[in-house]
Amino acid sequence: MPVSLERKRALFRSLHEGGCFVLPNPWDIGSARMFAAMGFKALASTSSGYAWSRGRADNSMTCDDILAHLTELCAATDLPVNADFEAGFSDTAEGVATNVRRCIGTGVAGLSIEDATGDARKPLYDFHEAVERMVAARSAIDASGADVMLIGRCEGFLTGETDLSKVIRRLVAYSEAGAECLYAPGVTRRDAVAEVVRAVAPKPVNILMGSPGLSVAELAALGVRRISVGGAMARVAWGAVERSAREILEQGTFDSFGQAAKYADLNHLFDMK
Repeated sequence: MPVSLERKRALFRSLHEGGCFVLPNPWDIGSARMFAAMGFKALASTSSGYAWSRGRADNSMTCDDILAHLTELCAATDLPVNADFEAGFSDTAEGVATNVRRCIGTGVAGLSIEDATGDARKPLYDFHEAVERMVAARSAIDASGADVMLIGRCEGFLTGETDLSKVIRRLVAYSEAGAECLYAPGVTRRDAVAEVVRAVAPKPVNILMGSPGLSVAELAALGVRRISVGGAMARVAWGAVERSAREILEQGTFDSFGQAAKYADLNHLFDMK
């Protein structure tokens, strides 16, 4: 029997109450079902992974595109899904609230709102404006009555603002505005991770691991509650395909096929009878 949406959301919230868990980031129905079958407890969408699967660059998909994708992911498995909802697809707090309400309707268990503008001349929304947008997202969730978690993201380290104190100031403000989990992609140094965890405690912290670094056990020991990988697993898949294609073009051999997933295993995994 399929898991109810209410149950998915309750399970997702409970994962944040203790311990440390990993959110893999599927980019399509197939990868979502594979990760679910492998035993992960929850999933998170990836804006970059999904965009690449559509032959587009990251941050180029429309709100309607993302909403349709989230609807597919949420229906694909019984696992709760956290939405990478970028900056809410609006420059205004009112627009963020409207789009958050639409996102809730896709069946997500959580959604993140970030403070990146997409404009290289002004990469982050002004502090007070960013807080206002988080308040709008919080209000939209509360008004919906849905048990959807709000994740507050500061994109400072990804946009050139690497002053940790300024990033933490934003994370604390987002927490005070109603974000229930805090997230600063690009913060991966042990000391910096520990400082973020301390600053927003007791609320949970998400750390992005997009390259080799600290292990799950090491991050858990620092107090990290959840770990996501963004587009990294999609990049692993694309990298394998690219290496295989180059081998064929440049060497005329097919040795990489020896590392491919087995046909029978994939057929069994995706057999929905």
